[in-house]
Amino acid sequence: MSSATVLCQSSSCPHGNPPSRLECPTCNKLGIRGSFFCGQECFKGNCESITISICVEALKRHTFDRGKYDVNPGTARTSYGTYHPFANFDFTGTLRPVYPLSPKREVPEHIPRPDYATHEDGVPTTELKRAGQPPRLLNSEEIEKMKFACRLGREVLDIAAAMVRPGVTTDEIDAVVHQATIDRNAYPSPLNYRNFPKSLCTSINEIICHGIPDRRKLQEGDIINLDISLYYDGFHADLNATYPVGEIDEDSKKLIQTTRQCLDEAIKICKPGALFRDIGKVIEPIARANGCAVVRTYTGHGINDLFHTAPNIPHYAKNKAIGTMKPGMCFTIEPMINLGSHWDTHHWPDNWTATTVDGKRSAQFEETLLITETGVEVLTAGSTDL
Repeated sequence: MSSATVLCQSSSCPHGNPPSRLECPTCNKLGIRGSFFCGQECFKGNCESITISICVEALKRHTFDRGKYDVNPGTARTSYGTYHPFANFDFTGTLRPVYPLSPKREVPEHIPRPDYATHEDGVPTTELKRAGQPPRLLNSEEIEKMKFACRLGREVLDIAAAMVRPGVTTDEIDAVVHQATIDRNAYPSPLNYRNFPKSLCTSINEIICHGIPDRRKLQEGDIINLDISLYYDGFHADLNATYPVGEIDEDSKKLIQTTRQCLDEAIKICKPGALFRDIGKVIEPIARANGCAVVRTYTGHGINDLFHTAPNIPHYAKNKAIGTMKPGMCFTIEPMINLGSHWDTHHWPDNWTATTVDGKRSAQFEETLLITETGVEVLTAGSTDL
């Protein structure tokens, strides 16, 4: 699961809208994402709460505006009892959500879980408390726990991938992933993370990332990314891959191959002393040479006992990522590659689903990596990976 870089949302920020972590608490409680500011001055001037606890400016900015988008199920209901809830939304491609979503799946009480799992607002408070700290260097015992969690993550992804075929819904995949995860006494990391409602992300065709599993059936010719994350014995694993649904067109085949190549070549430069900013320097030329663009909004991230933490891993060239790789660091590389020249994102009103701005397809691959004394180990590697 990727990490978003959120700039200060003030329209008159005196600091040039830098990446920001101060989130409006009222917006967060309402489920409104993206209300981040670089300091109190910008926050007070741009996100004023009123007595009914609605942040006026945030609701003006945010796409989930019930006055603008029709969320009445009856207006888009099908003969099967399903509907898509954003009938008047300006979609960039042909994909549509198919609601209602299934109820939140339960996790047995005996399974340990991260802090956000039990928070009503889903906020990862430990992540926020440790924001700004340098990347953790894991000791030998912690490394073994990371390795085991990542092996479990690979098992679950392989189980999910075996379900990919026409006629299967992404909600059915979510149910299998959820069960496979708890069968391993692990917690599905996406579930309730900032109120994400499901146990994995399923991103089809023009969806770049963070697609919510629903009742849409996979169709011949689709491509789908399955993003698996789980929490076991105090540590998270994170990996994803993009798969064809039946026979796909040549552009989609090339996109998948290019995206995997971008990740594999980036992994090859990882070793002690390598610069995090050089990862994007490897990825972007490969994407461009194949007629593709690298998404800039979402990044790779550190991962250990926290789901998302330092370091930040941009996938595009000429980025300003700081830091060098050191033995004991764990992080993800997860390039999102779009067909064509547009790297920007367009978000659905569900607060999560990010799509391409032109409706063209996007693919992604992700691995969790460990920097060793002599190089790098791919902790989530499958049988055909590095």
